[in-house]
Amino acid sequence: MLAPPFPAAVIAAARDAARLHLRITGTAEDALLETHVAAALALCEAFTGQALIARAWETVLPAHGAWQRLSGAPVTAIHSVEGLSASGNGFALPAEAYGMDIDAAGEGWVRGNPAIAAGRIRIGYSAGLASDWAAVPAPLAQGVVLLATHFFEARASGGAPPAAVAALWRPWRRVRLEAARRSA
Repeated sequence: MLAPPFPAAVIAAARDAARLHLRITGTAEDALLETHVAAALALCEAFTGQALIARAWETVLPAHGAWQRLSGAPVTAIHSVEGLSASGNGFALPAEAYGMDIDAAGEGWVRGNPAIAAGRIRIGYSAGLASDWAAVPAPLAQGVVLLATHFFEARASGGAPPAAVAALWRPWRRVRLEAARRSA
């Protein structure tokens, strides 16, 4: 599942931080910096296995009785669980047709009844570490800025990203060693 896009305000705030780091006073390079910032944010999420900015996620899972982990983490709320018809239309489910939980690690879990028509459920939920750029933990934000500025400065010559980026992000990394299924 693809992560939802980052809010424009987050991109703008991170771009401003990168501009400050690069000591750029004008706005002529803003569009390019925004592209680099968006890539750095996405790479940070991929590296850490966590959504940086809280936003709405949606995923479709098979409707069976086993617990299934939601892809975005940390999950802050599960808003909706609905059945999904073969044509892709959602329909209301009775509360006894599914289960949902958020564990202490912020992992979201959902299970559905195999008798649900078309055998699929659509889950709407919120996941993310911070509400906005200002609330992103400092090591993660600094790594995003360093990576975005590296992309900007090395756009013609290439080169490996600074090792400091991985060093800043590594303590925040969540590694999933298996396609875990939760026991009832």
